This record gives sequence, structure tokens and C-alpha cells, in this order.
Amino acid sequence: MRVQFTETVLRDANQSLMATRLPYSDYEAILPTMDKAGYYSVECWGGATFDSCLRYLNEDPWERLRNIRKNMPNTKLQMLLRGQNLLGYKHYHDDVVEKFVELSIKNGIDILRIFDALNDFRNIKTALEATKKYGNANTIASGCISYTQSPVHTVEKYVEMCKELQRMGFDTICLKDMAGTMSPFEAEGLIKGIKDAVGDMPLILHTHCTTGMAYMTLTKAIESGIDVIDTATSCFSNGTSQPATESMFYALKQYGIDSGLNEKAINEVNDFFKPVKQKYIDNGTLNPKSMGTDAQALVYKVPGGMLSNMIANLTDMDAMDKFDAALAEIPAVRADMGYPPLVTPLSQMVGNQAVTNVLVGERYKNISNEVKNYFKGEYGIAPAPVNKDLERQILGEGGKPIDCRIEDSKRTGEDFAKAKAELGDLARSEEDVMSYICYPKQAKDFLEKRKADEERVCKYTMEAID
Repeated sequence: MRVQFTETVLRDANQSLMATRLPYSDYEAILPTMDKAGYYSVECWGGATFDSCLRYLNEDPWERLRNIRKNMPNTKLQMLLRGQNLLGYKHYHDDVVEKFVELSIKNGIDILRIFDALNDFRNIKTALEATKKYGNANTIASGCISYTQSPVHTVEKYVEMCKELQRMGFDTICLKDMAGTMSPFEAEGLIKGIKDAVGDMPLILHTHCTTGMAYMTLTKAIESGIDVIDTATSCFSNGTSQPATESMFYALKQYGIDSGLNEKAINEVNDFFKPVKQKYIDNGTLNPKSMGTDAQALVYKVPGGMLSNMIANLTDMDAMDKFDAALAEIPAVRADMGYPPLVTPLSQMVGNQAVTNVLVGERYKNISNEVKNYFKGEYGIAPAPVNKDLERQILGEGGKPIDCRIEDSKRTGEDFAKAKAELGDLARSEEDVMSYICYPKQAKDFLEKRKADEERVCKYTMEAID
């Protein structure tokens, strides 16, 4: 028996624990060792890394990816892609999605884990087609299901979703339990049911330790036939992150289950990250709340990244006294919205609306544009009926949501032409233009600073020559 590992420390582990504030410079030196560890893949890009690079870390996310690729030539590099949302919070036209996928593969990505927050698979079709178009023999398109529990999310429903992903042409299937609420009992029934339905198609489980069940759930998943598990090097594990790589390796080794991991290398990786973690504990970036276990998440269904962002935002607003009330409001907002899985961008939309309801002191007195667009149908079909009173408040009496794929399929290039013209000489590559399309303000600020820094260096160099 063989169970392989995806290491998440470069993306989801630090995203969940410290809101993706880990700069490339903090881990560059350990990449050659990670390249020898024998991971199935290293998740290093996508998710919130793109935004954080530009907004907080003064890094070019594309350059980060190229540097990781250069230092890890033998390991599959993996990214998380939000389907038609790419890495942002709105849907992009098909030509933008296709170009983003092309550039991701060109710059070093091997595995694209593609999901839609509502599991509306119309919104992942273009990304899948682009992966097949621009990938090579080593490129893997992984269809991802956002796992949650609700009155409408059943084993039968998830099995049908997996069968649909297989029909669409994905190479692997990932169950993304972003809030860590999948129990061992649920994992057994779900994974056995999926395996019976899709045969030998590789199945991956991604979960979090938020509720304290992840180790039990992974163990039962392994017994039930899972092929790959997501883990984090132990000093960046647990809490709102993933289970520990070394601990799961040790347990599997005793059972005689092959993982392909190099024990010496994975221990060196953890030793390297210990002082890195301590630095962020000491400066307050890593909040102790993110490192604990909270079984109440079984009620709130809050994923790790959402929890760490909520803590950071309330701390910035000096409103952490509202944290428990905001947490309690989340299930009510989620029910009003038809039980969407709490995964980006839906997790941010639900979380921000819950916080707003609590801070304002009146439910839905202020409604975000994103929530309004959700009710209009711009993100896809809600899993269950929404609150009709709230729908009337947003859409008006008799208003109906869109029941179609909102993106037009025109591939006119207008988005690129407009973005390139607006950037002028700030853009030197298609990657710069794509960054601007995804995050206009943050990318422009970054590119302007890059230009100013280079002009300053050039000036000092010329003065030194003179």
C-alpha cells in the first residue's frame, strides 16, 4: 500500500496560521532540501499567496514561483486555483482564465488544484480545458470539491460530483475540507463511496486541525483507500493548519505503508522552520488563537484561513471583543445564503457580512456588494434555497437571480489591451499585465515601486561612476 504526501508549509499552512505573511526570503535556503524529501507535491502558490505578495510582502508572485521552480527542479509544484475567480473575488472572462493558466504552467506549476466555491462545475471548465491545452505529460489537473455539511450536502451528492469531475476529464480528485469538520465516520463512508464510483482515479484529502479531528480523519481515510494526504511540517502544523507531516509519516511507517518520504530530509525541513515560526510568534504575526483547537468550528464551519483573517481584521479595527459574537453569526448568514461551503471567496463574503451585522448592531442594514452579487447569481447556483426576505431586500419584489454561467465566452483580448494601455511602461511582461488584471491597485503600486527603486539604483550607480 502507498499513501503520498503533499507538503503545505509554503502555502496553506502559513496562510491558515498567519494570513499568508511568509516571504520567499524566509524559506529560500531550505528549498533544495525540500526537493529531496520525496513529496508527492509541494503546494507553494495560488490561494492568497498572490494577493499577499503584492499587498504586503513587496514581491512579484511570478518571480517567487520561478525562484521556487529553480530551487526545486525535481518536485511537482502545486497551486490552488479558484476556477473562474482565479485568485481574486470576482469571475473573469474565459480568455483571462486561459491566459492565467498558460502563464502559471509556463512559470513552473505542475499541478493545478481547481475548485469552485459553490461546487458549480460550470465555473471550472475553462480552467480545466486550459490546463489540458497548455500542460505537458507531467501536468496534472486536479478537480477539487469544497466539502461541507448541511441539510443538502449528502454522501450521494458528493459521489455524483466526483463522477462528474471524472467525466469532465480531470486527472485526480481532491476533497477539500477547509474547516476541518469532516469526521472519521464521514470520511470512511464518503471515501469508500467515491472509490466505488470512480475506480482507480487518484483521490486526495485536504483537511485542517481546527476542530481536533484531522488525525483521526486522515487515519480513517487511509484505511478507506485515500491515495494522497495534505500535511504541514510539524512546527507549522495543527491549529488551523494541517496535520504534521512527520507524525503521519511515523504512523504510516509503523503500519508498513510506503509514503516515499525521506525521513532525514523532512526532519531537516522542520528544524529549518522552527525559528521562522518563532519569529512570527514574537512579532505578533502568528496569533495564538490560530494555533489552538476549537471544537466549536464543528458548528461554525469556519476554515483556517478565514479564521486567521477574521482575527487579523478585528484586531486592526480594535474590535476583538466582538469576535465570539461574529463567530456565532456566521452559521446564520450561511443559512440565509443557501449553505455555501465556506471557502474563498464565499468564506470572506459570509465572514465579512457576519462581522458587519455584529458591528452595526442590525442584521443586513449594510450589505456588501459581493453578497448582493451572490444573490444576483453572479457566483453560480446556491446549494440550497436562500432566505427569501433577504433576496427580496436585495433584488426587489419579483427579482430573480441569474441561472446561467455569467461569463461570456468571447476571447477578444480586450481585458489585456486595456490593462496594458493603463500600465504603459510599468508592464514588462504578460505576467505584469495579468497581475494588474487580478489586483489592479496592488499590482500598480508594486510596479511603480519597482520602477522607482530601479531608477534610484541607476542614479546612484551613475553618480558613483562619475
